[in-house]
Amino acid sequence: MKTITFYLDFISPYAWLAFNALPQALQGISHRVEHRPVLFGAMLKHHGQLGPAEIASKRDWTYRQVLWLAHQQGLELKLPAAHPFNPLGLLRLAVACDAQGTPNRYVCEQVFRHVWCSGQDAADTERLAVLTAELQPTRDMASPEVKQALQANTEQAIALGLFGVPSFVVDDKVFWGQDALPMLRAYLLGDPWFDGPDWDAVNHTTVGVRRNT
Repeated sequence: MKTITFYLDFISPYAWLAFNALPQALQGISHRVEHRPVLFGAMLKHHGQLGPAEIASKRDWTYRQVLWLAHQQGLELKLPAAHPFNPLGLLRLAVACDAQGTPNRYVCEQVFRHVWCSGQDAADTERLAVLTAELQPTRDMASPEVKQALQANTEQAIALGLFGVPSFVVDDKVFWGQDALPMLRAYLLGDPWFDGPDWDAVNHTTVGVRRNT
């Protein structure tokens, strides 16, 4: 049985789309999913990138695309009142719901729905308090231990070379984005393509031009 580590940040609509689609993508495959909340903003900062919602025209396209993808999946998705927002409270809540900092699927789904199914302010303190009361975390979400666990998850993701969410890691391979789920499934089913030259072909292609920043 393979363990799939699912790196996610509730700020990402693509993570919600992938979360919803994952059970079907893994249907019939013996597996275990470990959810690891990470701070996407810290990953962007590490790599010197802007988030999709920080580029005006890309922001517009992102929202239109995720609404369309949700429509295709038959998934409820309403844009929150403000986005991007500070996700730290939600991430720490999810981490606090598990002694190892790896919340189960139920917890993650409730947090995702809080963000992507209400159309309200995802970072609102009163709404966060209600969600906290519903989930009844086993640890204090404001404790140093929970904060350190979230930081450790994020640092682990960066050390693995992850640059975005959702990301799935199994064995030594990284699969990024909700559109990578068919590729992930193929790998888990033993598709021989992954043993061929194409997976490592990137190692033989040099960078031709670098932009000055």
